[in-house]
Amino acid sequence: MRVGIGYDVHKLVPNRALIIGGVQMPYQLGLAGHSDADVLVHAIMDALLGAAGLGDIGRHFPDSDDKYKGISSLKLLDEVRDKLDMEGYIINNLDAVVVAQAPKMAPHIPVMRGNIATVLGLDQGMVNIKATTTEHLGFAGRGEGVGAYATCSIKEK
Repeated sequence: MRVGIGYDVHKLVPNRALIIGGVQMPYQLGLAGHSDADVLVHAIMDALLGAAGLGDIGRHFPDSDDKYKGISSLKLLDEVRDKLDMEGYIINNLDAVVVAQAPKMAPHIPVMRGNIATVLGLDQGMVNIKATTTEHLGFAGRGEGVGAYATCSIKEK
């Protein structure tokens, strides 16, 4: 059994879609980034890559490469799943938390879980997603950005 942790944060900006967990949410701001800036999926990818000892998403999907500009992070997650498969690992469990003052994540969590489980070929019961605010403290509390933490366990096939 191997364990990984991932963390990601993106700034909230105007004129961008807010996509978290593969769900486009109605909100006046979106996340800045080279891809779709899906902070949750990025944290999950880093946790999975870390558990397998494969570095981080910047190593595999650099923001200097135009082929990743605007790409869906779910497509990148699919590539991470393939990398784990090629290394001989299967995912045992995922747990993640989105840190944002707004918008409310709870109504979207079931779809987020479904999106991530589908891409990874997992039962939804193996994917847990939570959300929290920071009680108006820090960058997330001031509405300047959104963060996400993820942890996972993987095992050899």
